[in-house]
Formats: sequence, structure tokens, C-alpha cells
Amino acid sequence: MKFLSFKINGTEQYGVFDDQSNEIMNLALLAKKDGTLPLTLIEGIKQGDSFISSVNQTIENLGNDRNTYLVNKDMIEWLSPIPHPIKNIMCVGKNYREHAIEMGSEADIPEHVMVFTKATTTVTGHLTTIQAHSEITNQLDYEGELAVVIGKKGKNISEEEALQYVFGYTILNDITARDLQSRHKQFFIGKSLDTSCPIGPWIVHHSAISSPNDLTITTKVNDEIRQNSNTKHFIFSIETIISTLSKGMTLEPGDIIATGTPSGVGKGFNPPKFLKKNDRIDISIEGIGTLTNKVQ
Repeated sequence: MKFLSFKINGTEQYGVFDDQSNEIMNLALLAKKDGTLPLTLIEGIKQGDSFISSVNQTIENLGNDRNTYLVNKDMIEWLSPIPHPIKNIMCVGKNYREHAIEMGSEADIPEHVMVFTKATTTVTGHLTTIQAHSEITNQLDYEGELAVVIGKKGKNISEEEALQYVFGYTILNDITARDLQSRHKQFFIGKSLDTSCPIGPWIVHHSAISSPNDLTITTKVNDEIRQNSNTKHFIFSIETIISTLSKGMTLEPGDIIATGTPSGVGKGFNPPKFLKKNDRIDISIEGIGTLTNKVQ
């Protein structure tokens, strides 16, 4: 199942993408009619497996009314699947060996999971605009990443049980102002500009992704392939990341974890290939889809 959030007629809704009709089943509208489904996606994520069962059963029971709740995807304003994250987005740095090297040298390959965060105000959705922020940066960069959405509250989670705490997977673009990152000697400011965290287009439920540590990931800028790798090249697996983050810190449903970006970021080229106005970034991950945004 592919869960997404969107606006239609100015109202936030959520739904599931229907592959057969290439349309969206409006679950928020169904929730108001049926009373069984939650009114928001985050509430559904908190319900876990029972939410998936309720969605399947509710849609199955629609019968001839099915088309009443379908929305044309061209009529919506895409939002991040979780439009209002409760906590900062947790991000893993330098989780691909070649990326660590392109950003420094062999000495920069981490021995332990490296973590930073992006502010919740950075979040935006598929087909939305990334602000160039040209008044404060001229080194805007892209980072295509697989993101994990936590589905169950947990603390001190073992690696063996880690994937049991995952609701699903999505795509995240960790937009970064490299000059701000360098100037302030830390990550937060350079990675927390408004619209610097496109997420989407949807969250794919974990049941549809059998091997999250073996997914092809590709980033294109204006159709030029910049990043082309596979999550099997992670330095730290998803299980290790979740277990490490949960040591002494409670993970909660709806928490978003970005798992790191492969080599091929703009700063890694000589000369660098930073983003410019009107550039289009397409990030594709096997089994999920493509997240597209344009710089303005």
C-alpha cells in the first residue's frame, strides 16, 4: 500500500494510491463516512497492522460506491506523507563509503552511526517547489535518500527486532546549503532552510519492501544521472541505525529517519554542480517510485 497526504480545495486529506486506476482513494473522506478509519495518516500509523486491515476491509466493502472516493492525482496539491512531523527528521550522515570519500577522504568513513537532524519546518512534498534561498546561499545541493518511517513506539531496540518497528519507506531529498554548513561548522542551519526536505510521493508499507537494504537508488538533475547506487552499500544497515537511535531514546510512530546519500552530490564534482533556479531533481528508489521537485 502507498499512503500519501495531500490538499484538495484547501483541505488536508490522506489516502492510498490506487495502482489500478492510477488515482487516490480518499481515506479521510471515507473516515468521515465510515467511522472506522482514523481521520489522519499519523493516527493510522499509530494503529499499526490493525490500520492496514481496516483500510483493506473498508475499501473492499465499498462495492459500487468505490468511484465516489477516488481523487484524480492531477487535482491535488501534494504534501509530505507526514505533513507535520512531531519531531525533527533524524538523518544519518556519510552512510555510503564513496560519499564519505567524496566529501573528504578515507579518514572520513565513520566508525559509528553519524546523526544530525533537520527542522520540521523544512518538510515539503512531491512536485512542490524548493526555494533557492539565493539571498543566503549559492551552494544549494541535493542528496537522494531512502527514508524509514517508524510505526511502533520502542526503546533499546535490538537489531534483530528493528524492522518490526518500521511502518514503511519513502524517498527524501536532504537539500543542503554547503556554504552555510561549512561556515557554521555544523549541519543544522545548512540543512534546515524552508523547503529543504522534500519527502514522498508516498510511504510504501513495509509489507511491499522485502529487502530495504538492497534497493536501487538514482538521482537525476535535469535528466542527468548524478547518483546511482544501491542501499546494499550502506555502511550501517537500517537495523543498525534503528537500534543505535533507540539506545536510551524512545522512537515513536511517525518518526522519520533518513538513511544517508550515495556519492554523486553536487559538491562532489570538480567543479561542483550546485543547484540553480529551474533545476529539476528526480530521485527514484526501487519499489517506491520517484520524488520530483523543482528549484525556484
